[in-house]
Amino acid sequence: MEAAAASAKVLRVAAICGSLRKASFNRGLLRAAAEVCEESIPGLRVDELDISDLPLINTDLETGGGTGFPPAVEAFRARVCQADCFLFGAPEYNYSIATPLKNALDWASRGKNCWADKPAAIVSAGGGFGGGRSQYHLRQVGVFLDLHFINKPELCVQAFQQPPKFDSDGNLIDAEIRERLKKVLLSLQAFTLRLQKD
Repeated sequence: MEAAAASAKVLRVAAICGSLRKASFNRGLLRAAAEVCEESIPGLRVDELDISDLPLINTDLETGGGTGFPPAVEAFRARVCQADCFLFGAPEYNYSIATPLKNALDWASRGKNCWADKPAAIVSAGGGFGGGRSQYHLRQVGVFLDLHFINKPELCVQAFQQPPKFDSDGNLIDAEIRERLKKVLLSLQAFTLRLQKD
C-alpha cells in the first residue's frame, strides 16, 4: 500500500530559465524536459516559472521589515515554495550566471529562504563549454541557498556544433541530447524521492 502511494506521487519540478528570450536554447531544453516527462517519466511534472516580470532586486521595494514583497515577487516566491525540486536552464553570460536568473535566486532567498533544503538539477546550452561555467557558478550560489544539486549526469549542450541541436524557435531537435536530458530528469526524480524519504 505504501509503495503504491509513493509511486502515485507526482513530483512538481519548477523549471526556471535564466534567459528571457523566447527562442532561447535553454528555454528549449526546459520545454523538452516537460515533454519527456509527459511522454515517458511517470510521477514527474515540469512547470516553467516565468521570471520576466520580476523587478531588479532592490530592498527598498520590501515592506513589513523585509517580510513583504512586490506582487510579482510574492507570486514567484509562492511557486518556488510549492515546488518539490527545481530544474534550471542556465545560460552562460560572460563566464557566469545570467542576470535574470541571479535576480530570481536573490528575490526568493530574501526573508525566508524559499530554496532551502530542496533538490535541483541544471542544464545549459551555448557556445564553447555549453554553459558549463554558469553551471559551476550556480552550484556555488546554491551552497549558500541550501540547494542540493544532483552531481551526475551533467548536461552542457554545445549548441552551435553540427549537427543542429535546436530549430529556429529554440526547440530541441537532437535525439541524443533528448535522451541525455531524460537521464538528468530520472536522476533528479530519484534524488528528490530519496531526500523526501529522509
